[in-house]
Amino acid sequence: MGGVLRADPLWVETFTGLRMGQFQRLLRVVRERGGEGPGKGRGRGRPWCLALPERVLLVAVYYRTNLTMRQLAPLFGICPATVCRIIQRLGPLLALEPARRPAEAAERLWIVDGTLIPVRDRDVGASSKNYRFSANVQVIIDADTRLVVATGRPAPGNRADAHVWRDSGLPALCDGVTTLADGAYLNTGLVVPHRRRAGRALLRAQEDDNAEHRRVRARIEHTFARMKNYKILRDCRQKGTGLHHAVQAVAHMHNLALTA
Repeated sequence: MGGVLRADPLWVETFTGLRMGQFQRLLRVVRERGGEGPGKGRGRGRPWCLALPERVLLVAVYYRTNLTMRQLAPLFGICPATVCRIIQRLGPLLALEPARRPAEAAERLWIVDGTLIPVRDRDVGASSKNYRFSANVQVIIDADTRLVVATGRPAPGNRADAHVWRDSGLPALCDGVTTLADGAYLNTGLVVPHRRRAGRALLRAQEDDNAEHRRVRARIEHTFARMKNYKILRDCRQKGTGLHHAVQAVAHMHNLALTA
């Protein structure tokens, strides 16, 4: 059975949201990370029935559209089991590059917030305030470039942002960088809005600070909206580390779309 989708500009731009040049950069990263190898380690296993560009396209389409394995299979002319193996093999290779603390850290401004992602895996998520079974994922972006700096591992969605943040391993990355957050991150060392105390109104200068804080911090909400154009982040059916790999891959493709 022949497939319909191929790594051509028409299909890439239509189904992934990336221009062909951006997709080529993603493909180069996957190739450098060993994506050309067989499905099993140490050279074992049969060759893939799809070339690497088609396999990377398949994973990107899966994250963008959230189609099932049975729906993707005829589009690429392969069986659902092969679709599953390709996603499991290449999904981690699409991950965002590990962030490094910038040399001009004192001059940078980052923003952090958590977003709830609906999941099916009961070991990853929990019943959350969005009335869905969700996971909490912490994301850091650069306020100037809107690029995703890093993402944390998913935590149950019923946990407070401040607790998830402390356990995410991301605070060490923000050492020396001014990082904004909302009021849920009180006592975490991040820059949060002024809080009004009982019986005491905020000063005019504090209200102005809060207004500017909201204006800048809104950029991370815009980033979440763009990332969730990849529908895998609206209803993730992956188990185990699948959600973490999906968030990392989506962050990588989001950055490519902004920079290339």
